[in-house]
Amino acid sequence: MPLRDQDPRRIGDYRLIGRLGEGGMGHVYLARSDRGRTVAVKLVRAELAGQEEFRTRFRREVRAARRVGGEWTAPVLDADTEAETPWVATGYIAGPSLQQTVGGGTKLPERTVRILAAGLARALESVHAAGIIHRDLKPSNVLLTLDGPRVIDFGIARALEAVTDHGVTRTGEAVGSPGFMAPEQVRGDDLTPACDVFCLGSVLAYAATGRSPFGTPESQVHAVMYRIAEAEPDLAAVPERLRPLVSACLAKDPAARPSPAQLVAWAERDTAALAGPAADDEPWLPGALVARLGRGAVELLEAEHPEAGAGPAAEAEPAPAPRRRRRGAVTALALAAAVALAGAGAGGAYFLLHSDRAAAENNDSAGSSTSGTQTGGIPAAFLGTWEASADGSADVRRFTLTQGAAGDTVMTMTASGAAYSCTFSAALRSAGPPVRLGPSRVVSGPATSCRPGEPSTLEKTSEGVRRSFDGGGGAPALTYHKVR
Repeated sequence: MPLRDQDPRRIGDYRLIGRLGEGGMGHVYLARSDRGRTVAVKLVRAELAGQEEFRTRFRREVRAARRVGGEWTAPVLDADTEAETPWVATGYIAGPSLQQTVGGGTKLPERTVRILAAGLARALESVHAAGIIHRDLKPSNVLLTLDGPRVIDFGIARALEAVTDHGVTRTGEAVGSPGFMAPEQVRGDDLTPACDVFCLGSVLAYAATGRSPFGTPESQVHAVMYRIAEAEPDLAAVPERLRPLVSACLAKDPAARPSPAQLVAWAERDTAALAGPAADDEPWLPGALVARLGRGAVELLEAEHPEAGAGPAAEAEPAPAPRRRRRGAVTALALAAAVALAGAGAGGAYFLLHSDRAAAENNDSAGSSTSGTQTGGIPAAFLGTWEASADGSADVRRFTLTQGAAGDTVMTMTASGAAYSCTFSAALRSAGPPVRLGPSRVVSGPATSCRPGEPSTLEKTSEGVRRSFDGGGGAPALTYHKVR
């Protein structure tokens, strides 16, 4: 959404691009840092900013949230809790929320829900390890990317409790969301991490059926909260093989619920048993949703309007553009933001190009006739998502390699720098090892900054995967480390 007249144009070191939404804490904006990183900036409501008890808890929760690992969450990158109007910047996740997806009529299939369960449970492990209870895990706080789900807004509900009056904040927002609260939240009891597991069960039931297990959108709030505290969940529409997992999460007794680690093992075991090992190479989301992610990634890149000529030809993996060095902490924060955007871009590009067989075959030339590659056969050690930074800078390279035959588009890559963000693809020439790829094509990004690359070779090393360019005119080789 575009900015409104009353919206600020800058917050801290971030230039605002548009509005992402608003909630009980305040307004959320899409923004770019002065170094070109895309982030989500949350600006606290003015009436909350004036309450010292809220500020005290907000400071504490932001400090705790910085300790949460970013693989399954939107990491906290920057904050100013002492500003006149406090704010926090997190990695921007370019994907729709579970609420937008399912509320729009796309219920998730059983395999997807199981993978969702494992991803959300891993996110809760990270949040709980930092000493945080999320308290408000709900469909709008779960974002979907090609690589898996991401959890946002952990710790915010705790800060909002500082300004509650019988469960309702002075801004009129409930702490916790009816339909996705735990019984102990409804009763006002002390909370433990098991509270989040109950909420996870409700989220999974919603993902599979399109409704809360304790009521419909038309249900009265007090009726829903009574059912959460006293009644059994309605799981009739949940696929039969999913019901034991969801039901275990929804146990009224917190001590009877599985831990996040147990949920990860349960969900992954059942997923493997039902789908078989071949499913590992398939996207975890339905095809229509993957296409939506692709469109969203391209729209994001177009919306950011990087300055013409500001960035280098990214796919050639050149040395980064000269820049004044900052303190290590700032560089690390910028790198984390780039990783978040790069992951979203790679996810979007995968679907758009994987089906483009004819275009990919145009990249195939001598070397594609290696014996056995017509039926696939890229060694498993090369598959997955890999990441590197150019010359140790904040310029990030991230590629995903999927299984395929010669001529298939098997590689998608994003390259992000201080003033550019590009997405590329490449077709398989031979499965190897080493794996040989054809010239890369530009999928998205400004022509002034993003240019095709030469054929390249992937070699497995003790440190990861080394990518080098075959024509001699490309950038120095980089070693990539596996992300997932």
